[in-house]
This record gives sequence, C-alpha cells and structure tokens, in this order.
Amino acid sequence: MPTLYTLATLEIGYGDWAILGACLALAVAVGLFIFYIQPDASDLAPRRTKLDQLLERRDTIYDNLRDLRFEYRSGKYSEGDFEAMKTALENEAALVLAEIDQVTDAQVRRPRGTRPADGSAQ
Repeated sequence: MPTLYTLATLEIGYGDWAILGACLALAVAVGLFIFYIQPDASDLAPRRTKLDQLLERRDTIYDNLRDLRFEYRSGKYSEGDFEAMKTALENEAALVLAEIDQVTDAQVRRPRGTRPADGSAQ
C-alpha cells in the first residue's frame, strides 16, 4: 500500500549550518535589544545648552516688551502700569543679558602654554 506522503531526506551541509547559526544569533541579538535595552530619557530629548535657553528667554522678553508698547499705545494700559511693567521687563532682560555674558565668557578659554604672571615660574 502506498503512503499518502513521503518525507524527503534533508541534508544540511557545513555552510548551511553556519548560515542557520548566524540567523539564530542575529534573532537572539535583536530580541535582546528590543526587550532588554531601554533608551535613556536624555537620549531622546533635544540637546539645549544653557546659552540656547538664555537666548530664547532674551527673545521672549524682547517680544513681551514690544507687545507691551503696542498695547500701551492702543490704550490698554495706563502710563503708570506701562512704566511698572516695562521696568520689570527691562530689569529681567538685564539679568538675562548678564547671564549670557557670564556663559559666553566661561566658554572662552585661555590658550595653552600661558602661565600665571606671579614670577615663581622660571
């Protein structure tokens, strides 16, 4: 009686085992990467330096001053309110500009090879 199906003999050579092993190793590596390696939250956040933040704050203050002047001219604020808010914004702008100066001065480095002029180095 003939069988309904026959199994073909499967011969796997040395090269086939190497390919199969490489595929299995790749699958394990991908699985480990997907399920066990978690990205750090700081890797996903855009990089903003302190100088970038200060420059953005400065621009915001300038925009607020421009809007304040427009609203004052359109009659929304009295002269006393306008002067008080303008003074507060100008003081804040001065503080931010001073911080920008500090940050940019800190980024300027002394050239290599310079020594202090205390006279002790001979």
